[in-house]
Amino acid sequence: MSTPPRQKRLTPADIAALKGNRPVVSLTAYTTPMARLLDPHCDFLLVGDSLGMVLYGMDTTVGVTMEMMIAHGQAVMRGVSRACVIIDMPFGSYQESKEQAFRSAARIMKETGCDGVKLEGGAEMAETVAFLVDRGVPVLGHVGLMPQQVNTAGGYRSKGHSDKEAEKIRRDARAIDEAGAFAMVIEGTVEPLAREISAAVSATTIGIGASPACDGQILVSDDMLGLFNDFKPRFVKHYAELAEVISKAAADYAGEVRARTFPGPEHTFQPRPKS
Repeated sequence: MSTPPRQKRLTPADIAALKGNRPVVSLTAYTTPMARLLDPHCDFLLVGDSLGMVLYGMDTTVGVTMEMMIAHGQAVMRGVSRACVIIDMPFGSYQESKEQAFRSAARIMKETGCDGVKLEGGAEMAETVAFLVDRGVPVLGHVGLMPQQVNTAGGYRSKGHSDKEAEKIRRDARAIDEAGAFAMVIEGTVEPLAREISAAVSATTIGIGASPACDGQILVSDDMLGLFNDFKPRFVKHYAELAEVISKAAADYAGEVRARTFPGPEHTFQPRPKS
C-alpha cells in the first residue's frame, strides 16, 4: 500500500498571494504542543522573540538569543503540517551588516527548516532585506512600533501621532516593500495610517494594534488565550481566560494531595495476581 502524500505547507509566496483575496490569520507559537493546536487554524505561525517576555520572564525582547530562537523554532516545526513558519531574528543578530544578517538567517533556516525570517526596521534595513531576498531568504518585515528598539524609543507606545512620525513610518513601509519583503507586520500604529500603508504597499500587511484594513492579523497566542497577564495591551482581545483555569486546577490538585484524596486507588498500580 502506498503512503499518502504529506500535506503541503503554506509558503511565503502563498502568504503574499493572499493580499486582496482573504485575511491572513497568524499567531505566535513557541512549543510543539501549541503549534499542533494552532496549525489547523493559522496561515502562518510566528516564532516570535516575544518568547523572551512570555516564557522567560524578561522585561523586553532585547535579551533573546539565537540559541533560544532556534530551539523554539525546532520545537514549532515538529508540530506543524499546514502553516507557514517564520522565525524572528533576535536583537543583535542582523543589525551590524547585511552579511551578518545573512549568516544569522541562513543558520536559523538550516537548523530549523522554517520558511523565512522576520526582522525589525524600516529604511535603514532595506538594503539588508534586499540582500537576504536576493540570496533566497524570504523576509517578513516589521514597521511601526518595534519592540527591539524599546530602549531608544523610550518604552512601548503607539506610533504615528505626529506628522513627522507618520511620514517616517510611511518611508519605512515603502522601503521594506520595495526591498522585496513578502509581507510586513505593522505594529502599534494609529489606525488611519496603518490603513493607508496597507493600501499603498504591494506586500501583505499583518496588523497588531494597527487596523482591521490590514491584509491579516497577528496576536501573541498567550495574550489571546489569557495566559500572559503581566499586562494587557489595548490591542489584545482575550478569547479565553486560561490563566484562571490553570490556577484553579493547580489549587484543586494541591487541595487533594494535602487531603490525601489524590492519588486514589484508580491512579495506582496493584500487584498482578500470582499464577
